Amino acid sequence: MAVLFLILKIAVTVVLAASIAEALVLSWRHGWRSYDWKAAGVSVVDFLVREYPLRWLLPLAFWTGAMDWFWNHRLFTLPMDHWSGWVACFIGQEFCYYWYHRAAHRVRWFWCTHAIHHSPNQLNLSAAYRFGWTGRLSGTLAFFMLAPLLGMPPKVILLMLTLNLLYQFWIHAAWIPKLGPLEWVLNTPSAHRVHHASNLEYLDGNYGGVLIVFDRLFGTYIPERADLPCRYGLVQPIVSNNIFEIEFTHWRALLRDLRSARSVRAFVGYLVKPPGWRPDGPGETTEELRQRAALQSSPAQPPSAPEFIPVQFKELS
Repeated sequence: MAVLFLILKIAVTVVLAASIAEALVLSWRHGWRSYDWKAAGVSVVDFLVREYPLRWLLPLAFWTGAMDWFWNHRLFTLPMDHWSGWVACFIGQEFCYYWYHRAAHRVRWFWCTHAIHHSPNQLNLSAAYRFGWTGRLSGTLAFFMLAPLLGMPPKVILLMLTLNLLYQFWIHAAWIPKLGPLEWVLNTPSAHRVHHASNLEYLDGNYGGVLIVFDRLFGTYIPERADLPCRYGLVQPIVSNNIFEIEFTHWRALLRDLRSARSVRAFVGYLVKPPGWRPDGPGETTEELRQRAALQSSPAQPPSAPEFIPVQFKELS
């Protein structure tokens, strides 16, 4: 864990310095008002509150303790004195991260925290460290419990998860072009621009961390299109820079829906169904929005003419 904390301390400095440098360069090239400085300030506050006071108020002890329990009951042990064990841990962590990230978009309970990461209406490096304050309460590490059960040491998994998130810092740059053959294997700025886009065509795709291969395997890869510029932010954008509004809007909406639930099905559905799901009719999930858009864009079919049936006349005798 000492190595992990050292990496984090160095990373904090590098991340903040790089995002400030990007802000200054973009402002110099495109004008001071072209860069959303207020949103960047919100991201910094989100980061500092999460990493300092909340780190002590909401420690990871419960989740790391759970990982240790699974480790003690592991099915087998990977050879960490051999390169194959490290490769297995890397792939295992990437697999767990893919399913965590997919659930963070497709399960409303997890989306209430993850939506904060998608709330900036401009994609830049400062958006990379806006994660929200409730991740430790909502149980995101639960998705990584499979790793120690399969013989991957918890400390190694947490280290690789940290490196995974650090890798993703640079892919929040909107100015880096496509990277050719690397797009087939790695999560790149192009792939991640799509992930952050709120265009209907781009929703719910590209969940990978370092790798994009699991998106390709499980059918969630969406390529960036030259004819469709990314529109960033949420489908229903948050325009306020009030940090508390940004942090708790989705949680308040979830609590309102839970209080209004009239059945167990509705109550559970609000928690585990995708964002926008409604128990009493059409909602605003990604699938429903796309279905409605398809119906609206399809040309109206003119009524077909009645089929002509020739009448057979008997020959007059």
